[in-house]
Amino acid sequence: MSTPAETSAARFERGLTVLDQVGGPNGRAVVESLADIAPDLGRYVVEFGYGDIYSRTGLTLPQRQIINVAALTALGHAAPQLRWHIDGALNVGVTPAEIVEIIVHTAIYAGFPAALNGLTVARAAFADRPEAGNPVSDSAVRPEETTEQRYRRGVAKLAEVDGDAADHIFAALADVAPDLGRYLIEFCFGDIYSRPGPDLRTRELATVAACTVLGTAGPQLRVHLHGLLNVGGTREEAVETIIQMAGYGGFPAALNAIAAAREVFGERKD
Repeated sequence: MSTPAETSAARFERGLTVLDQVGGPNGRAVVESLADIAPDLGRYVVEFGYGDIYSRTGLTLPQRQIINVAALTALGHAAPQLRWHIDGALNVGVTPAEIVEIIVHTAIYAGFPAALNGLTVARAAFADRPEAGNPVSDSAVRPEETTEQRYRRGVAKLAEVDGDAADHIFAALADVAPDLGRYLIEFCFGDIYSRPGPDLRTRELATVAACTVLGTAGPQLRVHLHGLLNVGGTREEAVETIIQMAGYGGFPAALNAIAAAREVFGERKD
């Protein structure tokens, strides 16, 4: 984070250092590509995006890349930037299997088309980086499992994240779409949240990022801010995730998310 007396040159140099960590040998190409049309924008990317935001404490570089992959997948219209940040995630130690799991997770919040498009970008990135490892983790599909077993597992997983939220879900949907409530529990929590790979804390960080940039999921963002804190995440991590999303979803989305966080923090005793 910058100080009042710090120069733009110092912020720029700090940003370049972080950019080199994330972007690797080709990291500066994104800045150089703007030299002929908007060189100042390239400088702002380095100074603000990496010198100010990425240099903050509160989240590790792997965490920052994971939330970017989730957010850019959810947005659905930033394939070049998603590719850059998938490469960046690999550069800072996130595995291909972890990246795939985060994209699959995002299907809950942005839909299957967004996840499928994200996986297309990821496939191309992995093809260029075979040394990074296998993107396919052990299958979590249980062909012989009954719907009731999925449901029970979903209720248990939902309780880990959101306490008694299952009761509220059914109460809210009982008069119009009770099946939607059951699908939410069976698929979102019985299938997706129960998959191996990223832990619940990481999944909730990714969810907060996705719900922030979407800008249309205020109630769900509040639920998952509570969820992040319930599974061991911190207020600092929640705030840092939202601040970072200003660079990807815009300041209005980040300001709205901070307003939601203020409400959530005020409701809690911890």
